[in-house]
Amino acid sequence: MSAALLVLACLLTPLGALSTWAKYEIGDTDNYVATMAPLASDPAVQGAVADAVTKEIMKQIDVGPLQGTVETFVNDAVQSFTETKAFKTAWEAANRAAHDAVQEALNNGDSDTVTIDLAPITEQVKQQLTDDGVPFGRRIPVEHTEVTVMNAQDLGNLRKGFHMLQVAGIWLPVAAALCAVAGIALAVRRRRAVTATALGMAAGAAALGAALAIGRSLTLDDLPPDVSRPAVAAVYDALTSSLRTAAWVILAVGLLVALAAWAGGRFGWWSRWGRRRA
Repeated sequence: MSAALLVLACLLTPLGALSTWAKYEIGDTDNYVATMAPLASDPAVQGAVADAVTKEIMKQIDVGPLQGTVETFVNDAVQSFTETKAFKTAWEAANRAAHDAVQEALNNGDSDTVTIDLAPITEQVKQQLTDDGVPFGRRIPVEHTEVTVMNAQDLGNLRKGFHMLQVAGIWLPVAAALCAVAGIALAVRRRRAVTATALGMAAGAAALGAALAIGRSLTLDDLPPDVSRPAVAAVYDALTSSLRTAAWVILAVGLLVALAAWAGGRFGWWSRWGRRRA
C-alpha cells in the first residue's frame, strides 16, 4: 500500500504542475495577458507584427512601380509604432480577445481556427501615416489582419487533455502531497521512503522539463516557412516560463530532500531524531 501511494505521488507531481499552470496561468485571462504583455517589447514579436500588418496593408493599396519603396516605408512606420505605448495597449487588447476565443474553443468544442486580430494596430498606423501627410494614408482600409494562434487540428488534439487539467486545477498537486505523506507514514522504512519519494518527484520534474524542451522543438519544426520562428519561440518561452520554473524548483527540492535523508542515515541524524520522537 505504501509503495503504491508513493508511486502515485511521483506520477501526480508533474501532472499537478501542469494542472496548476493550465488553470491559473493559461486559464485565467488576466494572468494570461500579463504573461504575454512583455512580448510587446520583444524585437522578434515586433518584427512579426510589423511584417503581418505591412503585408495586409500592401494588399489593399496599389502604388504601381513605387510598390517596393512604399512597402519599406510602411514597414518602417509599423515597426516604429510597435515601440510605442499605444502598441502595448493594442497588443494586450488583442491577446485578451484571443485568450477568450481559445477558452471558448476549448470549453465549448468550437473547432474554428483561433487568431489574433491586429486591426487596431492597422488603425493606429493609418492614423500615424495620415497625420504625417502621407498621400496614400487615408486609402488604407482597416480590415481584419489576423495572425493564427491555434488551428482547428491543434484545438481538437488539445481540447480533452487541457480541459481535464483545468478542471483538476489545484487538486492534483494536493493529491500528490497527500499520497506522499500517507505513503511515508505507512512505510516500514521511512527514511528510504522519503529518499525514494524525493528522487521520484525530482525525476518527474526532470521529465516535465524534458517534455517542454521537446514540445518547443516540435512546435518550431512544424511552423510554415512564412511564420517567424524567433517570434513563436518567444511566445512559447513566455507561456511556459512559470512551468519551467516549477519543474526546476521541484527538481532541486527533491534532490535536496533526498540528499538530506541519505545524510541523515549516513551520519545517524535520522536515528537520533526518531529516538527523540519516541
